[in-house]
Amino acid sequence: MAAGMQIEIMDTTLRDGEQTSGVSFAVQEKLSIARLLLDELKVDRIEVASARVSDGEFHAVQRICDWARRRDLLSRIEVLGFIDGGVSISWIVKAGASVVNLLAKGSLRHCREQLHKTPQEHIDDIRREIERATRAGIEVNLYLEDWSNGMADAGYVFQMVDTLQHEPVKRFMLPDTLGVLNPYNTYDYCRTMVTRYPQLHFDFHAHNDYDLSVANVYSAAKAGVQGIHCTVNGLGERAGNAPLSSVLAVLHDQLKARTSVVESKVNRVSRLVESYSGVRIPANKPVIGDNVFTQCAGVHADGDSKNNLYYNDLLPERFGRTRQYALGKTSGKANIRKNLEALGIDLDEASMRKVTERIIELGDKKELVTQDDLPYIISDVLKHDEQEHKIHLLNYSLSLAQGLHPVAILKIEINGEQYESTSFGDGQYDAFVKALRKVYKEQLQRPFPMLVDYTVDIPPGGRTDAFVQTVITWEHQGQTFKTRGLDADQTEAAIKATMKMLNKIEN
Repeated sequence: MAAGMQIEIMDTTLRDGEQTSGVSFAVQEKLSIARLLLDELKVDRIEVASARVSDGEFHAVQRICDWARRRDLLSRIEVLGFIDGGVSISWIVKAGASVVNLLAKGSLRHCREQLHKTPQEHIDDIRREIERATRAGIEVNLYLEDWSNGMADAGYVFQMVDTLQHEPVKRFMLPDTLGVLNPYNTYDYCRTMVTRYPQLHFDFHAHNDYDLSVANVYSAAKAGVQGIHCTVNGLGERAGNAPLSSVLAVLHDQLKARTSVVESKVNRVSRLVESYSGVRIPANKPVIGDNVFTQCAGVHADGDSKNNLYYNDLLPERFGRTRQYALGKTSGKANIRKNLEALGIDLDEASMRKVTERIIELGDKKELVTQDDLPYIISDVLKHDEQEHKIHLLNYSLSLAQGLHPVAILKIEINGEQYESTSFGDGQYDAFVKALRKVYKEQLQRPFPMLVDYTVDIPPGGRTDAFVQTVITWEHQGQTFKTRGLDADQTEAAIKATMKMLNKIEN
């Protein structure tokens, strides 16, 4: 690959990504993702569906194509089609698309055992399908399904491409359909294709069955392929596809390749797809995981303060992220000082030592300390009067009876005034929150924050003294923030997180 080579990015989240077990995007979600991918992220092409799947899929492709046509982006919308006597082509034309990714057999075994045809018979079928597409005004890209296995005995692959290279095919797409390649044979196979057919455009399509998809993308690009397929968050069948975020980082940093993609939009798109798909992004997922730009060890934070000794090229700001410094038993003063700086708090050395000791103590108990918790820890450690908290939960009772809705009764003090409330809900915590909301809306006549997300983490091990950590995401007056509660009981932990939220919005 020549230095600075431009690589096309084709995102197939809406087609291959939707083949993730349990994932099905609604029409409006598909349109929303398509808009973000093309308008904001600026990927070169997107594959949005497979032809003939369902009426809902047809409607989604119509909506996407209508939008793309108005934006002069229709040529960047692609649909997977099949060699089926023109049925797929007709479906694609009616849906309003203009590009088909035609699925052909890229290995002799698939050709013989699945189609029960000779290579020449299959080639003749492909040529007729290409002719149908061309007559209908549809541009053709050609998938060579199972190409990675086909290259073990490349004679069949060469026969296919030798014949079809003269057809109106814009791109030949080389999929590792079963995710069996490694970086070495990926390079060899792709280099063979690029060298043998220098006039053709080749895409590489990786799967992640051996957790090698990104490494294989690196090798394919290094070998000279011009296009790479990926999905947002690595969605896809079985172990998924090559994740867009990691692919970009590797292409840009390791190969010094150029793409059209706007890196700063990656995190926004990843979070949207996480929400629509219901598939959580692992905390340690490169580039987009919650933890990947978080320093835990105090020595690392200290090094960052001394000419950024622990930085690399993966700066979080590139991807719409910020660097954070974790607080726990491995934290040193440098970690804590970084968090205090973000909050605008300055402590003397004696106070810093006390706060550090308390955070380490909490870390030993498995409590996750956050930046939002720091003001409370500081207040406690430095023996500030508890009345600095404007809200105190004075008393509450939760009841649960078979066949009846759970009921919550509470008494709360807000700015020196006491309020009582009762409510029922779908669960004990839901009843508690509804009782609080009644206080705010009916007695105080003030808006109550909206609960956006609720997660529970139970440390492994099965011990009876294990903590339950409840993390609640709130939205209030245009701001989104999280609070955490820790207790042996999940409901108690959620109530503690809720009280932290109330004191946060009152201060």
